Amino acid sequence: MKDMMNENTSAPQDEHTPIGNKPFTFRCHPGVSCYLACCYKVELRLFPVDVIRLKNDLHLSSADFLEKYVRLAEGNHPYFPAVMLNMANEDDFPCPFLQDKGCTVYQDRPSACRTYPLERAVKKSGPKGRTTSHYFLTHHPYCKGHFEDHEYTVRQWERDQQLYEYNLLNDLWAEVDAFFALNPWEGEGQAGPRQQLAFMVCYNIDAFRAYCTQHRLLSAFRIERIRRRRIEQDDIELLKFGFDWLLHVLGDRNTLLPV
Repeated sequence: MKDMMNENTSAPQDEHTPIGNKPFTFRCHPGVSCYLACCYKVELRLFPVDVIRLKNDLHLSSADFLEKYVRLAEGNHPYFPAVMLNMANEDDFPCPFLQDKGCTVYQDRPSACRTYPLERAVKKSGPKGRTTSHYFLTHHPYCKGHFEDHEYTVRQWERDQQLYEYNLLNDLWAEVDAFFALNPWEGEGQAGPRQQLAFMVCYNIDAFRAYCTQHRLLSAFRIERIRRRRIEQDDIELLKFGFDWLLHVLGDRNTLLPV
C-alpha cells in the first residue's frame, strides 16, 4: 500500500462495526488526502453481475474479459472457485481500471467498490429461507473519508450508489453458491463437466447465450413472453434465468416449469 495508508489517525481501529439503522459519516472525493489509495493491492472478488457490467462497459466478450482481468482463487467452500480481479503488474499494483483522474469504469464498478465503506452480509433464515441482509461499517486507518462532514443512512447510501440491482443479483448468486457448497458434482472431481457448465452460466454469459440457442433452452420451459424477450436481449435477465436453470437441472428444484 501507499505510505499514506500507514499514517496514524484517530479513526476507529475496529475493522467491521455493525451499523444497523444508525447514520454514518463518509464522503470520498478528489479533495480527500487518501483519494484513490484504496485502489491498490486489493483482493477484490467479482460476482457474476460484476463480470457482466464490466465486460459490457469495456466492450469485451466474457471470455476476453476473464482471460485479461481475472484469476481464480479459493471460494467460500471447496466446491466452487472465487473469481478475483487481477491488479495491474505495476508499482503498488493498482486496479487495472485506475487512471490518474480516477476509476475509468466508475458507472459499472464492482459490488465491493460500490458498497464501500460498508460491507453487506446475507443470511437465509426461517422455514421459507427468507433472505435478510446486514451492513457493517469498515474502518481502514488510511481512509479519511470517515472524517468528511457528510452523513448517510444505509438506505440513502444504497440509493446513492445504485446498489439495488447489484444486491438483488448478489442475493440470487448467494443462493446458488450455497447450493454449490453441497457439492452437486460429487464424483466428477474438480472442474468436471457439470462444474464447468455451472461456471459458464455464472461467469461467461456470452457462452451461455450461445449454449441456450444451441440447445433451445428457452423453448423447454414455460416462460412468459415478456420475460423471454428480456432474456433474449439482456445479459442480466439471462443470468437470472441461468441461476434458475442451474438449480433446476442440478438440484431438481422447481425454479422452472418444463413445457
